[in-house]
Amino acid sequence: MPRSTVARIDLEALRRNYQTACRRAGGTQVMAVVKADGYGHGIGPVASALDSLVPKFAVACLEEAVAIRESGLEQPVVLLQGVHAGPDLAECAQHDFEPVLHSVQQLDWLENSDQLPACWLKVNSGMNRLGFHPDELAGVMARLEALRASDRLLGFVTHFACADDAESTMTAEQTSVFEQATAPWPGLMRSVGNSAAHFLADQPLYDWSRPGIMLYGGSPMIGKTGPDLGLEPAMSLEAPLISTRVVRSGESVGYGAGWVADRDTRMGMVAIGYGDGYPRHAGTNTPAAINGQRIRLIGRVSMDMLAVDLTGAPEAREGDSVELWGRTVGVDEVAACAGTISYELLTGITARVTRQYR
Repeated sequence: MPRSTVARIDLEALRRNYQTACRRAGGTQVMAVVKADGYGHGIGPVASALDSLVPKFAVACLEEAVAIRESGLEQPVVLLQGVHAGPDLAECAQHDFEPVLHSVQQLDWLENSDQLPACWLKVNSGMNRLGFHPDELAGVMARLEALRASDRLLGFVTHFACADDAESTMTAEQTSVFEQATAPWPGLMRSVGNSAAHFLADQPLYDWSRPGIMLYGGSPMIGKTGPDLGLEPAMSLEAPLISTRVVRSGESVGYGAGWVADRDTRMGMVAIGYGDGYPRHAGTNTPAAINGQRIRLIGRVSMDMLAVDLTGAPEAREGDSVELWGRTVGVDEVAACAGTISYELLTGITARVTRQYR
């Protein structure tokens, strides 16, 4: 019998979070970002759960778009990284995938392709990862017109560097750059809105927004948790308590003897570790919960196990399920303790953790 270390996925919470994104987007259409295996939740079940609500999906790469088609879904799928080889353009055209073009090499591939998919252009408004500089757009548009591909161009996208920081002025600066760069082509659509942009006052979202982490209940904003923003956790990560003992005052627990009891302490071992994707750097005092009662981690996280202080849950027994994150303990709380963000925790859960859907 397999161990009962599971990630329970609440698909109704996912749907409600998408509806929250729609409300915050106002009249803007909302595509659902389901890249990285649906942020660790399972791209097939996630996309299928959103099928009746979502007019368009977004992923990072071609294989993720194919996974959506293999789930039987027919919505257009935006490829946020575009294509990685010339022949991929024909596959995009055949399957209604919409690559985002961001490089001269991709334009070269387009010139040599017999089939032209509907596509978007990435504008580098200041993040300096991918995209065409605003000064390059006129030349890029001329190339597309020469190819007779301009009628396959849907619009422009950009990505914000600091939208998670409500105090930053950079988002407004990027918005201004993007708006001026795309102004010569008012008939084309525009998309700028990541999850964080949905929570910025007076931030225009234009024609399409692209929420990701907020769909899964994680916070996109510095200093806020998902529940603070009206979002529900879609994943509850749970593992069994497999052992309990009393650690005497002065005794240590785990590798490196990093935690030493300052009094007799009832502790337990939980069957989950960094081999399952739980963050190794979540140390002593990282919260967890058992039977609805909050407890804390003690010592180092091992590959397959971690230790918890059961002082706050005196009735806890072997076989009880420990919530590592979920409704009692937020994933954003755990991420903060581990010095990271909820995105990394959710996408990092490994294949040996069973996903259970409801």
